[in-house]
Amino acid sequence: MSRHARSTPLRARARRILAAMALATATLAATVQAAPVAELEVDAREAPRGILKAHLRLPVTPGALTLVYPKWLPGRHSPAGPITSLAGPVLHAGGAPLSWRRDGADPYAFHALVPAGTAMLDVDLEVLTASAPDGIVQGLETPRTATESLAIVEWNQLVLYPAGVPSDGIEFRAAIRLPAGWQAATALVPDASWRGEGIGYQPVSLTTLADATLLAGRYLRSYDLGGAPPVSLRIAADRPAAADLPEPMLLHYRSLVAEATTLFGATHYRRYQFLWALTDQIMPDGLEHHESSDDRSPLRALQDEDIRLAETNLLPHEYTHSWNGKFRRPAGLATPDYQVPMNGELLWVYEGLTEYLGDVLAARSGLWTQEEFRDELARIAGQMNLHTGRAWRNLQDATDAAPLLYYQDHNWGARLRRQDDFYQESALLWLEADVLIRKLSHGQRSLDDFCRRFYGAPSTAPEVRPYGFDDVVAALEATQAYDWRGFWHERLERHRAGAPLEGLTSAGWRYALTDVPNRMQLAHETEDRDLERQQSLGVVIALDGGTLSDIVPGSPADLAGLAPGEHLVAVNGHKWSREVLRDALVVEARAAGTVTLLVEKDDEYRSVVLNYAGGEPYANLVRGEGEDLLGAIGRPRATAPRPAPR
Repeated sequence: MSRHARSTPLRARARRILAAMALATATLAATVQAAPVAELEVDAREAPRGILKAHLRLPVTPGALTLVYPKWLPGRHSPAGPITSLAGPVLHAGGAPLSWRRDGADPYAFHALVPAGTAMLDVDLEVLTASAPDGIVQGLETPRTATESLAIVEWNQLVLYPAGVPSDGIEFRAAIRLPAGWQAATALVPDASWRGEGIGYQPVSLTTLADATLLAGRYLRSYDLGGAPPVSLRIAADRPAAADLPEPMLLHYRSLVAEATTLFGATHYRRYQFLWALTDQIMPDGLEHHESSDDRSPLRALQDEDIRLAETNLLPHEYTHSWNGKFRRPAGLATPDYQVPMNGELLWVYEGLTEYLGDVLAARSGLWTQEEFRDELARIAGQMNLHTGRAWRNLQDATDAAPLLYYQDHNWGARLRRQDDFYQESALLWLEADVLIRKLSHGQRSLDDFCRRFYGAPSTAPEVRPYGFDDVVAALEATQAYDWRGFWHERLERHRAGAPLEGLTSAGWRYALTDVPNRMQLAHETEDRDLERQQSLGVVIALDGGTLSDIVPGSPADLAGLAPGEHLVAVNGHKWSREVLRDALVVEARAAGTVTLLVEKDDEYRSVVLNYAGGEPYANLVRGEGEDLLGAIGRPRATAPRPAPR
């Protein structure tokens, strides 16, 4: 008996389903009734195990039906829907099992034939998340999103919806069951009429549901940040003490709200919540929403000063996205549903300007001092200056390739360029634009005026106003007359070796490598548990295990043939440590002109001599000529009472 003969019953049933669908005359969009609301009940009681369960009831009409799993996700800028982590679906119509078949070309689509007399389709599924912080573990696309004490629930991971129906065209009534004693925070509004188990929420469109991540935890604290409409900070942590926000820091976050609303001149939310998970078991990350942000930081982000500094621009960045990215959104990212591919050609605005404004707001609110603000600009300038991949890939191509770069191996980031470039290099370009406006207007205008013009249109509830390149140019020209079209075309399309440092120079500061430690680099090294020695040897070294990564082209490490993944064992004949490496760079290399490393890879050891004359240089800004415009840019604007300087 052949394999084909053995599978005949299954294939025959599939052919009958597909044949019936081919004969159906109703459109896919017509399969959903206008009046009924879809229901989504999530069971998160096993979230600490990595299991989220969902039961959906979808209003349907008989005939061919294609259900789809959200694929292209807002804020991810890529087909990031975790389909490989989806267990299910299991379909029932009128209590009877219903067969389905996955689409041969699109694995996110499921075809079924709804029998006569069916008004509601029951769907069960599970999403299985990774058990370790790194979501690549075991091939899962979904990184870990829960610990024994907290969970992050992204509703879009737990739904199917009819193909062809806009995300604004279907409503869901969501509910969730949590582990005993846990509390939840989300932008969704609780439904007082809910009589089921757990917490029920008022019906919203799929668009709003996907835009309202839920944070739950055993230890959940809430802080009022003021503002009108009101803003709050909700913190869930793996330990109760980690969720305690010191009073001075609370005042700085209140200043952040005041500074942001002053910058943009209007808000576009009914209320806003920062949802901040503090844990070492989930990868640090951030995802923007209209009325909230999904923020993830190490456990001691409020207790360890280095980690706090390294994480400081996370909340200002995601908050800025409420204006830049959610309210005003590039037309290519304002798709009607989650299956239409996104075009990220304007991510240099969406992410690049947000990166710049997030840093500016961190300084204006006092979360960073002016010195720390400068150190962060120097740090990103130093990193971007080492990305030699710009010789073949201009910034526009890095932006266009965003769906790929988000999943690109960071080990070769300097050669390939990565998503950091359209965040950080674009931020340096927006600094240049800001300084140019200030100089051309003799200090009368700045990028603040552009922000109020472009993002400050009044609105009382979340909405999306798409824009294109011409709209950005027009708003800049209305702010300050200049050839902004030529400005951006030249900078986005050029190929040259170094990072764009003109904005720093025009702002009265000069980029330089010195032996003065950069405070922000040290903070990031503490958080990442590594040594960033790209400016000397041309390599990053993990403190745990000595793994080498991010080899800089043309550096001593590169010329000596070192590769990512090798492990450092010894330096100049001594077992390696931070101190041994520093002595080798600062003292021994000055005399010998070389550094000898013993490295291990694939169970083999080899000795490698790096030609290096010595020193441990850091990226810094030193005072140059002209007015200190960085000081002016980072100066507070809001009139609200401010905390005492740190």
